[in-house]
Amino acid sequence: MNPFYAVVALRAQRRCEYCRAPEDIFNFHFEVDHILPVALGGTNDLDNLALACPACNLYKSNARTGFDSETQAETSLFHPRHDLWNDHCRVEAQSGLIEGLTPVGRATVSRLRINHPDQIEARLLWVELNLFP
Repeated sequence: MNPFYAVVALRAQRRCEYCRAPEDIFNFHFEVDHILPVALGGTNDLDNLALACPACNLYKSNARTGFDSETQAETSLFHPRHDLWNDHCRVEAQSGLIEGLTPVGRATVSRLRINHPDQIEARLLWVELNLFP
């Protein structure tokens, strides 16, 4: 386990900092993500670490940007230490969709495949269990 897990998980309230998935519903710990990947010069400073569910961590990988279909431009991904989630994304609890409200939000939703059918199905179950949003 990442030595920074406890601090990062507490700060994130045990939710993925990208899709807001509740860690408590899983039978394993989420991953500590390097917001700026180590391969691109990122460090282990707490300001560069975020809690990420396995799906978001997999699809984010070493990416720093994503494509915003509305502006037709490559843009920065959501940065959990600098950006406020509610400024960039909104949850539609009835449908389970997470909507990107800004270029950053849309690029993040797209790059991380946050609205993959499996994610939506799980999100709807979490809503029923009062674990989401």
